[in-house]
Amino acid sequence: MRPVTSLAAVALVGAAATPALASDLKLNGQASASVGLGSSVQIDLTGNPGLVSVIALDVSAGPVAYLGESLPIGLTPALTNIAIGVTDGTGLFSFPTAVPNDPVLEGVTFYLLGAVIDPGDANGIDFSNGADLTIGGEPTEIDLVGVVRAGYPYFDWITSVREGDDLIIALDPAQHPALAGQTLDVYVVADKTKAQWDADATLTDVSGGATQVTFTATDIQSNTFVIDNGTLSGDAGAGLGVGYDVIVDVDGNGQLSAADLVDGYEAPVGLYICADPAVGGPYSVVETIYTGGTFLGQDLYYPSNIAELTDVPVVIVSHGNGHNYQWYDHIGYHLASYGYVVMSHQNNTVPGIETASTTTLTNTDAFLGNLGVLAGGVLAGHVDPHNVTWIGHSRGGEGVARAYDRIVDGTYVPNNFTADDITLISSMAPTDFLGTNSANPHDKPYHLWVGAGDSDVSGCANTDIVQSYHLLTRAENQRQSTTLYGVGHAWFHDNGGTTWFTGPCALNENLAHGIILGYLLPLVEYHVRGNAAGKDWLTRQYEDLHPQSAPIGNPCIVVNMQFREGVESGKLVIDDFQTQPSELIASSGATVTSTLTTLVQGQLNDPDSDFTHSNAETFNGMTQCSNSDPEVGLVLGYTSVDAELVYDLLPADQDWSDMHALSFRACQVTRHPNTTFELADTIFEVRLVDTDGDSSTIRLDAIEAGIEEPYQRTSCGSGVGWGNEFEQVRIGLRGFTVGQPALDLDSIDRVEFLFGPSHGSSAGRLGLDDIEVTAN
Repeated sequence: MRPVTSLAAVALVGAAATPALASDLKLNGQASASVGLGSSVQIDLTGNPGLVSVIALDVSAGPVAYLGESLPIGLTPALTNIAIGVTDGTGLFSFPTAVPNDPVLEGVTFYLLGAVIDPGDANGIDFSNGADLTIGGEPTEIDLVGVVRAGYPYFDWITSVREGDDLIIALDPAQHPALAGQTLDVYVVADKTKAQWDADATLTDVSGGATQVTFTATDIQSNTFVIDNGTLSGDAGAGLGVGYDVIVDVDGNGQLSAADLVDGYEAPVGLYICADPAVGGPYSVVETIYTGGTFLGQDLYYPSNIAELTDVPVVIVSHGNGHNYQWYDHIGYHLASYGYVVMSHQNNTVPGIETASTTTLTNTDAFLGNLGVLAGGVLAGHVDPHNVTWIGHSRGGEGVARAYDRIVDGTYVPNNFTADDITLISSMAPTDFLGTNSANPHDKPYHLWVGAGDSDVSGCANTDIVQSYHLLTRAENQRQSTTLYGVGHAWFHDNGGTTWFTGPCALNENLAHGIILGYLLPLVEYHVRGNAAGKDWLTRQYEDLHPQSAPIGNPCIVVNMQFREGVESGKLVIDDFQTQPSELIASSGATVTSTLTTLVQGQLNDPDSDFTHSNAETFNGMTQCSNSDPEVGLVLGYTSVDAELVYDLLPADQDWSDMHALSFRACQVTRHPNTTFELADTIFEVRLVDTDGDSSTIRLDAIEAGIEEPYQRTSCGSGVGWGNEFEQVRIGLRGFTVGQPALDLDSIDRVEFLFGPSHGSSAGRLGLDDIEVTAN
């Protein structure tokens, strides 16, 4: 390395004037990198092609004013030029450099700046962003584990892996060019906290020995490796998911060190291996039935080893009209086997929702107030009365929402608990008798179960009473739903008898319960115990992650998932359609442009009493809200031509560098000709474009994320197809950077939804809502 006397001196080097392109500097594919002594660093500077380029290094981050710009480097006497070259035909100046194996460098951070001598720039020099390189220090934390995809980006990074499935890692050589040509060991290690790693950095593989892999410079497909063939245990005892960390031992020293890549260091865990959540847990269960008086009959389920447990969460079940509190053994035994206490109670549903909510409240009060007496007092000192989940079915499903509303409104004051003690509210096929201001879960995390073949709470447009999604809409904070095709009203309890089912491709009670229990455990684990292993089960589409005992091989099994992050999650809302009346202005203030044939914003409420298609009814099949609910979304359409919907973001919303995924929910509009012409998922593409014009596009079917066709049920008017079933799509932002290192996630200019024959389905009629960028 030699000193640089003046950055301005390089401006004297001539080059033909071209339009200026903001240059970009990356170290090992990142703007901030940490490497070990004796390792190497891949430095990439991009700008306009064929131009002289300089890389400078300093010990100060600046900033310093220079040539009218604020440079992110100190320009101290230690400033050193480490490379001069010329950008190639693609605009890339790229070179590796070795890090000396000198202990004096341990812990030192250097700051780098690129300069492209570009006559097209206002001052003749196109300065890059700043980049920093720390020698030694901590290893690079990065997601490694994921699933292979059929198309671009060819890999998705995930958190939860089913027990018995291959454990797979992948790295994009465009982001990690320094690894090319290296043969390295990959370790799977029992999860350790950062403090544990810092105390003992030894790499002890638990998968039968470290896996040796050779990285190439070709593509991510060539750098995708199976590191375990499903041998790792997912037996978490009374929980979900066994934690593991994965390490690429870059320096080969058998220790976790600064040169290495690790999935699970600062993060609580790298990945979880999950046993089948539909299979019972390790504890045997005691069931006892008793009564405390009128409408105080209770069916109690608890682990037989309750005396050994502490802070056991409580789940209270409120049945529906014509049902019985002893019909929920499937829930009671399943959750109690995982260390929960479950109480199902008599519910006064015949008079209506108000009395049902009263019995939810009084039974909760009676249960928590008598822990020293119930079942001989075995629960006393072992139950957590401040961690209560309410689950309701049918009228009981509406009742649990109304019960919470009454506490919030102050019309019911509990004796033995408060609103803060309710952790989660979940409704199975709930009614909506009381409407917006009463059947309302407010700020609590809320979950909804819907059976698309339900002939009781049917979902038809003829009355608000049978439209369960209204309650989901009213949840103000974190909310999610699980919709099962081929499932009737009675299959949410376990009494058999009349199924209250109408529609094709019927499942049965056992199959339905396998799916329900397989999602119920992750639901309560995530919300009640704060178990991060549960979240993947709630956010990934069923085709991508489902209970091992409910495989996707059965074409009658269709499950649609929705998941909206809470208001305090750190998410960026691009458009929730709630504040701007025009389709051309997003709720975030982004400008919207479109070439779609149909683009209408409005209330997600069917305007009449049936699902019969009519060109005059844009929102046909929408049952997400009633007339009094302010739930607004978008309906879009296209036929046999390419079309786009583009969001131009405000500058304040362009930095996505610390975000995780682009999220939105969408549905096919029932019985519309653009839906019925092809009974299949609707496919389209999503493109991100940064402020330099660099872009990346992902097609939905490449990531197992098509938009499901409506359940093929008749009645509620003429035609085939039931209500519009929204499902969530989450596209990991890292996927957009695969093979596209120039895409700048800290400067995203616009989001483009691309429809039509060149992008997927040739025609479509879709609902779209809640376009967000999630933080986790």
